[in-house]
Amino acid sequence: MNIFAKLLAPKNKVFYDLFEKSADNVKQMGVLLTQVVTESDFDKRQTLISKMEDLEHANDELTHNLFTELGRNFITPFDREDIHYLASALDDIADFIFASAKKVNFYRVNPNDIGIHKLAEIIVQSTNEVRSTVGELRTLKNMRLITESLVRINSLENEADDIFDMSIERLFATEPDAKEVIKKREIYQVMETATDKCEDAANVIESIIIKYA
Repeated sequence: MNIFAKLLAPKNKVFYDLFEKSADNVKQMGVLLTQVVTESDFDKRQTLISKMEDLEHANDELTHNLFTELGRNFITPFDREDIHYLASALDDIADFIFASAKKVNFYRVNPNDIGIHKLAEIIVQSTNEVRSTVGELRTLKNMRLITESLVRINSLENEADDIFDMSIERLFATEPDAKEVIKKREIYQVMETATDKCEDAANVIESIIIKYA
């Protein structure tokens, strides 16, 4: 049966290539987000956001290609449901990172805010860990690295929850402008959701390693 599976397995490992490219895009978007929230100039932020938009569109195409390959290949490297869930999770991460940056300029919010900065830092750390774990799916040999990254992603998501709560509390206590409260609260929510999506990706990867490692 093992020989039969190897003969039918995709020889070009296309799923791994597409997942790694998607995770690379997500990681780059995380870095760009940190640049957006530390840039005071509106037009310079917009240039960075345009770069993020290009990466988000590229990720949409990668997700489409993954789904196409899923329908084309009879034998896949792991469960079809897990491939679908992981592709969707990576696409969701990209969507929410892009939305976070876009809302800063759309609402013309000053991003010099401790809550926004801390959430951006957590997002970039989380996307680094996601890229690390996705890169290990080809071989599933370095289980210690994968497990440690998954634990860190979960811890970062918990930290993001705490920062979100503290930021909302501070916002209501110190911001007199109701419009600014609404704008910043929405940005916090979208950024925190981006960390949730990183945890979703980690959960899918955990499911994969339990089945196949």
